[in-house]
Amino acid sequence: MKKRDMLNGLCLAAGLLWGADCHAQRDTVRYIDSVLANVEEHHGQLRLAVGVHNIQVLRANRERPDLAEGYGWTYNHAPMLAYWNGHFYLQHLADPVGEHIPPSQTYISSSADGYHWSTPQVVFPPYRIPDGYTKKGHPGVAKDLDAVMHQRMGFFVSRSGRLFTLGYYGIAMDEKDDPNDGNGIGRVVREIRKDGSYGPIHFIRYNASWDPAQSSYPFYKDSKDTGFVAACEELLTDPLMMMQWVEEADRDDPLIPLKKQYKAFSYYRLPGDRVVGLWKHALTAISEDGGRTWPENAVRAPGFVNSNAKIWGQRLSDGSYATVYNPAEYRWPLALSLSADGLNYRRLLLVNGEIPPMRYGGNYKSYGPQYVRGILEGNGAPPDGNLWVTYSMNKEDIWVSKVPVPVTDRPAGHADDGFAQLDGIQQLAAWNIYSPLWAPVTIGLDDSGMGYLRLADRDRYDYAKAERVIPQSEQVAVEFAVTAAQHTFGQLDFELAEGRGTASIRLTFDSTGVFRAKAGARYRKIMDYRAGQRYVVRVEADARNRLYTVSVNGKPLFTGIAFAPVRAFERVAFRTGGVRRFPDPDTPADQTYDLSDAGEPLPEASFRIDYLKTEGR
Repeated sequence: MKKRDMLNGLCLAAGLLWGADCHAQRDTVRYIDSVLANVEEHHGQLRLAVGVHNIQVLRANRERPDLAEGYGWTYNHAPMLAYWNGHFYLQHLADPVGEHIPPSQTYISSSADGYHWSTPQVVFPPYRIPDGYTKKGHPGVAKDLDAVMHQRMGFFVSRSGRLFTLGYYGIAMDEKDDPNDGNGIGRVVREIRKDGSYGPIHFIRYNASWDPAQSSYPFYKDSKDTGFVAACEELLTDPLMMMQWVEEADRDDPLIPLKKQYKAFSYYRLPGDRVVGLWKHALTAISEDGGRTWPENAVRAPGFVNSNAKIWGQRLSDGSYATVYNPAEYRWPLALSLSADGLNYRRLLLVNGEIPPMRYGGNYKSYGPQYVRGILEGNGAPPDGNLWVTYSMNKEDIWVSKVPVPVTDRPAGHADDGFAQLDGIQQLAAWNIYSPLWAPVTIGLDDSGMGYLRLADRDRYDYAKAERVIPQSEQVAVEFAVTAAQHTFGQLDFELAEGRGTASIRLTFDSTGVFRAKAGARYRKIMDYRAGQRYVVRVEADARNRLYTVSVNGKPLFTGIAFAPVRAFERVAFRTGGVRRFPDPDTPADQTYDLSDAGEPLPEASFRIDYLKTEGR
């Protein structure tokens, strides 16, 4: 063996184990910036990617299924995304309580704009395993057992323009058995038609251990729709599509180009015929021939921090590249890195730094925004040119995020934001939004048709949040007009923070009708407030001496000291709930309990913000 080949082999092995920097010997993806996430904070102390809108698609609800997807299942995970025929399509799988515990089914939601989503519909229902079935390597015998759905690929658009959704029926004989061990049933496919209806379910690939004669659905070749059969054959001959099947497939399936059990493949193309592959743990490899062949071993991308959660890579509409992932040994925060050439990644910017409480415990449920997927090459391109991703929160709720392209953490200037002429939050390009279904951030319209920023909240375990990045300023003046719809319940926090999210000044319209300021470990009263009254609040702050003043409707009312020192102010935030610290890095991984009244809404509190203006130096 040549000396160079031996050195490359050693480098590959070291890269898998320790993330060794092998780029001197091998061209590879790498992170070359110094910024790292601090998981002591949910947001990782990362700077915001400006203008990201985080929108909840599904809020799990066991107590009130009619307010969710109709079934009350609380394990919702592994979402996938496509854009086709002028609509977003989102697939996710679900179990009643926890991962790998049947029954399982897969849903589809759709949206014309990415903000308003249809109620999820079952596209692949539970699948019964014949009684008496035995699985290789497991002592159990199936009795009244359903399959477990666990797919890594959700959509495929054929050259003829047909949209398929795909799922995989695996077998978990118990809650710790692996449904993706190559000994499952097989992969199913179904067409999504332009009128919103679905074609019949067919198997497209069986596992060798499964007897097709026991199947409840026909094989794709039995279809009388020749176009459907041709599109399936097209899919089966695409090596990059087959790479997404590796975990569920037979371990020696000839369709799979690289049979190593790397998990959750995603990819993007470099110039020429080169393809970058990415897997969990930030493993990476480059195919030189369009995905038909790959190096024998992947390496851990030098500099990347990523654990056992998915990583997404994509070429953006401006020609740059992004990777979206959890840059930690935990599944928070959700962040992105950027690259001009698809190999060398810089910046680490925040996409979603929120972790609401896990309302329902369950098997293998993890805290945080995780298992991120974007829109795979060939599965459509939204006309806005932005980066859209989907993920699950706590393996419980389903979310999407819109990341404006080009991606930046620098605002265009100070805020001079009025909302009177707006009719949707899509137009809030300079604002970062966290909008749960029961705590939405919207543009409201008053009786005269004038728009305003509306933060509402009827969720006892979550909140609405709208945040504005401003130019770095040691001295800043912030003015906004706010009207509360109530004063005996609900809460609105206003915060001034530095660029990495550390809040320095916090003012609160609390649930007792008091407008107050955080003063160290305590709060000091500024004034009483009442429902329906408009208050123009002006805050003038100096980071150098930590002093700030508060005026309301032109009257100076309060002088205080910032409760946390910062070098400068860069973020203004409005939030309908208090600061969250749970979970933290020492929180036990498994939650076995449910929270009380998790499915019951509270009376809605809402707050109207007419404008925000900032100036500083």
